[in-house]
Amino acid sequence: MNRIISPKNAQKIMKVVFWASGILTILILLVIIGYILLKGLPVIDLEFLFGEPIDSGRAGGIFPMIVSSLYVTFIALLVATPLGVGAAIYLAEYAGENNIVRAIRFGSETLASIPSIIFGLFGLAFFVIFLGMGWSVLSGGLTLALMALPTILAASEVSVESVNKSYSEGSLALGATKWQTVYRVVVPAALPGITTGVILGMARAIAEAAAILYTVGAALTIPISLLDPARPLPLHLYIVATEGISLDNAYGTAAVLVMLILIITVVTNTLLDRYIKKMMGR
Repeated sequence: MNRIISPKNAQKIMKVVFWASGILTILILLVIIGYILLKGLPVIDLEFLFGEPIDSGRAGGIFPMIVSSLYVTFIALLVATPLGVGAAIYLAEYAGENNIVRAIRFGSETLASIPSIIFGLFGLAFFVIFLGMGWSVLSGGLTLALMALPTILAASEVSVESVNKSYSEGSLALGATKWQTVYRVVVPAALPGITTGVILGMARAIAEAAAILYTVGAALTIPISLLDPARPLPLHLYIVATEGISLDNAYGTAAVLVMLILIITVVTNTLLDRYIKKMMGR
């Protein structure tokens, strides 16, 4: 049977399809971000960024919400990063292939596919009620840590496994122990991928509303201790928009949230690029 399309033409067609898919994805992203910024930037000023909310967010600023978002995100990463990276190193360097490893991977994949609202209900039942933490920054941060954990674990495991095996073999041949090889050779080489996983986990944590809806409360004040209630930016955006309090402030809050994520991502990637250049002696 003669081929209708030659391999050379099929290559060209698929190249065009892949390019079009990438460009379309970027255009969709730019349209969404552009629309939010177009609506939200006119609302943002110093009073909006550093002021206290008035009348449940109908007026005033969002400074307590910014602080609350940073608090819960920091707690989430403080808990999820060592657990995720440690589990990834165990799976890639120590575990081999057995039933325990398969169970861990299955659990991680299942955890990543659970809807965020389920995490919120679990956080309410376990952290808020069972452990007695109440609606607090700590309850919300621990709930978000559970959400970020599978992302960090998966990205870190892939990054550790992709490190050239000759690095480990050379280190072991020079007399280094397994842990010294992992700590001083494998982890530094895998750090770019690990950092990417942490960034992805942080982006999911800082922008999540459903998971913290039942765990942090809805206080309009700046949280002082870990057991104080709070209202992070995504939750404030959800409340202000769905309850019709102020659509303008909702767009302003969304714009601040988008810019906060972009700033954190750009700064982290810039520092990561400098680290890679330093490692390569540039």
